[in-house]
Amino acid sequence: MALRHAVLAALLDGELSGYELAKAFDLGVANFWHARPQQLYAELTRLEKDGLIAGREVVQETRPTKRLFQVTDAGLAELEKFTAADTKPSLIRDDLLVMVQAADHVDAESLVSQLSGRVAFAQARIDLFGKMLRKMRGDRTEEEFLREGEAIGPYLTCLRGLAFEQGNHDWCERTIAVLRERQRAHDRR
Repeated sequence: MALRHAVLAALLDGELSGYELAKAFDLGVANFWHARPQQLYAELTRLEKDGLIAGREVVQETRPTKRLFQVTDAGLAELEKFTAADTKPSLIRDDLLVMVQAADHVDAESLVSQLSGRVAFAQARIDLFGKMLRKMRGDRTEEEFLREGEAIGPYLTCLRGLAFEQGNHDWCERTIAVLRERQRAHDRR
């Protein structure tokens, strides 16, 4: 997947400025595609040049003029083409896993410290995804929303982000417990 497709998908629900797009990436899209604001602004320029999005200027009285972007018919056709293409499975590349791979030969406490930091990060993301999901579905149950709700795509990707972070959280907690138990057993010898 190219950044262009992630930007096009983020713009499907309405016009956004570059700043709003960056915030949307931080809150929703970042659970499956990371980009720095500079990358987003550069991609907006390319997409507009390629006719996949259209920009318009909005004059603001007390603030600088801003540009709002929306997906064009050509952009929607590009997303159609993208969604029809075969995908490749994602693979994990994570420094923390390299550290844990070396667990038998390095200080366990430094690993526990790294893992604890990741638990805290995952918990913060779990809380954020839970809040976003509740906001998206409003008064409806999840089952009702999945059956009848609008904007199901963002909801489903948010569910995936939640499951991903919950998996990270649970694995880190278990790994900490294993390392600590092994250290206690070693200390008793």
